[in-house]
Amino acid sequence: MEKGLPKTAVFALDIGTRSIIGMLGVPEEDKMKVIAIARAEHSKRAMVDGQIEDIGEVARVAVRVREELEEQSGCRLEQVYVAAAGRALITQAASFTLELPGMDVITEETVSRLEAGAVQEAQKAFGETEEDREKQFFLVGYTVSQYYLDAYPISSILAHKGRKIKADIVATFLPGEVVESLYSAMRIAGLEVAGLTLEPIAAINVTIPEKLRLLNLAMVDIGAGTSDIAVCRDGKVVGYTMATLAGDEITESIMKAYLVDFDTAEAIKQQLGKTEDVIFQDILGYEQRYSPGQVLAMLEESITRLGQEIGKRILEVNAGPPSAVFLAGGGSRLPGLMEQITVALGMDKNRASAAGHYFSIHACSDIVNIGDPEYTTPLGILVSAGLNLINDSFSVVLNGKTAKLFSNGTLHISDVLMMSGYTYNDFIGRSGKSIRITLNGIPRNFHGTPGEPAVLKMNGADARISDLVHAGDHITFVPAGRGEDACAAVSDIIGTQEKEKGMLRLLVNGKPAEGNVFLSNGDVVETRDDREEGQLTFTLNAKTITLPAKADGMPYYLMDFLQYSGLDLDHITAPVILRVNGSPASFQREIRENDMIAIYEEKN
Repeated sequence: MEKGLPKTAVFALDIGTRSIIGMLGVPEEDKMKVIAIARAEHSKRAMVDGQIEDIGEVARVAVRVREELEEQSGCRLEQVYVAAAGRALITQAASFTLELPGMDVITEETVSRLEAGAVQEAQKAFGETEEDREKQFFLVGYTVSQYYLDAYPISSILAHKGRKIKADIVATFLPGEVVESLYSAMRIAGLEVAGLTLEPIAAINVTIPEKLRLLNLAMVDIGAGTSDIAVCRDGKVVGYTMATLAGDEITESIMKAYLVDFDTAEAIKQQLGKTEDVIFQDILGYEQRYSPGQVLAMLEESITRLGQEIGKRILEVNAGPPSAVFLAGGGSRLPGLMEQITVALGMDKNRASAAGHYFSIHACSDIVNIGDPEYTTPLGILVSAGLNLINDSFSVVLNGKTAKLFSNGTLHISDVLMMSGYTYNDFIGRSGKSIRITLNGIPRNFHGTPGEPAVLKMNGADARISDLVHAGDHITFVPAGRGEDACAAVSDIIGTQEKEKGMLRLLVNGKPAEGNVFLSNGDVVETRDDREEGQLTFTLNAKTITLPAKADGMPYYLMDFLQYSGLDLDHITAPVILRVNGSPASFQREIRENDMIAIYEEKN
């Protein structure tokens, strides 16, 4: 900020689907005072589902808003606080099971490992395609819907004893490209991003004060394209999601029913809460007149569908109905929507209310009605930044760089690491893969080397992933290293001296092999002692038969035993039955010593 505004002044931008709203505020005692506000519409579709499609268009509109605020304030604005759209969030349910080595008491460290494993499973679930696996996703937050102790559902596993624990979670992620495109648009607009948060986090910061967050509450910010949802309980925000239906669903229904363009339909929608008749001209040039009640009757199905979708999403992310719901955004003023949401949640209609009641706790203004739900997000960004509620003000340094944190409230080291892209496998050192083979019918194991444990320090001291993180903490983390896979050759299990003297003949999976052949998991290794004149014993049609080993070292096949079967091959009168060790076989079946062979004509 240049001369004329205090250094503590905040410039906030709310980048919406159809418009950008800018607010300029300054601290006044323990509140943020809004001293300027500006709004500009996108001239074309620049945003789709929270993702910036046209970076240049968003930058141009941001410049218009910035210039209007500069004119109102008489100061140049260079730094801006923004929020990533909640409608770009990806929500995924997942489970993870952890088997414990003994009956030790379950610690916070164990719970953190369990939850980290569940988060990794959630990311795997939506990263099934190669394209998704190459993308970067930021963990926004997660909530545990259910713990299990030895398969028994339980609300908390901490301090219990058991052999197997499990957690069901709902995790929320933000694609990295959403963040990067936001930074690019601001850079083109000549603005430096001073702080970043999520729209639902900003909205909930002004909608639901911290003193109320011990209660299980939901906040729904109903915009044009989608409806952002955040839920809180136990003193912190625990989940985020979005509904793909919002205000445009209602606008489009009006367009189709009354044959009007988008702008006219929007104007009709804005008049639904009034008593005067709605008068407009359709695309054919005819003037139409309807009472608000008639329009609402036509919209009943669309409003019901929107309410059901929002209710469904709340139930998913909260694992049940919350204690109360606050509705924010321009769409919250739609008559009848609040009632439909409470019906979908199975709640009393008095458990839902429009946001705005608590805005005055953190904000004030002489130029704008700050209680208007439409200003929820821009006011939330302004208040979050100015009163140090925004995530970037909660500065944590991870491996020498400021970590991008998208969650407010209590954070553990595991949260910081997962929000920075680390996974469960990075926490736990895993041994290399083992090789299990069979030598002359006896199992043998070759173990991989042990994994390197992770190195974790906070402020220079050894730390655990369950430790709490505070503003200004410095975390050093070296991921756990996986051990080397086991590697073994035939010579590692057979005496090479006997092999070199020709005293042993080696077979790997029934085929001749040399001592330098490397083994794979599941291989079957056999030895033959050539000092016993290479005699091999088999059972053919219930009789013992002894044959010399083949001179070329090749194995016997089932067809080799036809000549010993007793069949008159020139006068076969019935189908020939071929079996090895009781199972049907073909002539190409490889025969091993001591195999039980049956070759006979089928009897009528």
